[in-house]
Amino acid sequence: MLRSSPVNADLHCHSIVSDGTLAPAELAARAHAHGVDLWALTDHDEVGGLAEAQRAADALGLRFVSGVEISVSFAAQTVHIVALGVRPNSTELLDGLQHIRTGRDQRAKDMAQDLERHLGLTQVYDGALRYAGNPALLSRTHFARYLVEQGVCRQTHEVFSRFLTPGKPGYVEHAWARMDEALGWITAANGVAVIAHPGRYRFSATEEWALLEQFKALGGQAIEVVTGSHTASQYRKYANLALEFGFYASRGSDFHSPGESVCDLGRLPPLPADLAPVWDLLH
Repeated sequence: MLRSSPVNADLHCHSIVSDGTLAPAELAARAHAHGVDLWALTDHDEVGGLAEAQRAADALGLRFVSGVEISVSFAAQTVHIVALGVRPNSTELLDGLQHIRTGRDQRAKDMAQDLERHLGLTQVYDGALRYAGNPALLSRTHFARYLVEQGVCRQTHEVFSRFLTPGKPGYVEHAWARMDEALGWITAANGVAVIAHPGRYRFSATEEWALLEQFKALGGQAIEVVTGSHTASQYRKYANLALEFGFYASRGSDFHSPGESVCDLGRLPPLPADLAPVWDLLH
């Protein structure tokens, strides 16, 4: 069992295999340089970078946790479930992730067409594709980087305030996995399910409560409390909810890229001392 709470754990980040800009080995080196003790790679709906990450972490003496961030549809929003400690070769998990990725390319083409219509640009799809290390996972973040390149916005954060979110140009809805499907795949892969950055979702209090209740009823065990997109007040809010629901607490920067991410690897404050850390569940 990996214990205890002063561990500098960073259990949420992304590589070039999904929408990050660094290779898995580069992320391992960066985490190690920043004093991370326990590190997970959690690419979106893809486990293709885990073998490289494991090799790099082993060479550095860095404890590594195999992970993935699964896209789920809930109450007309996209919710992300981080799976930690998964078996990357689980047939159920691999088949489920492949199912999620089906339809991504058409969604990306629809997003590009909508942005072209609103902005008067051309070849937006090809431009975004240049930023994708994995063409099968062309995402909103890749489009955001292209719009910055074109001078439409100064930073990717500005892009997401003007485009690519519900009700704004470039946003295209997609049917992701159901919650029960995602947790079934995680269980089959011997993983631990974690609700990622709960403070980011635009749920009412009732909807948020329903999310937590359903997640727990389906076997979910943890929520991210300290994460790059949470404020200090949200740390306490989700700490209290973790205690109320009996969830373990996770900690992860959600790092994507130097100079672009709000928080770098290993730079988060520690978990509140009254919480049970999720790494107590990882063997």
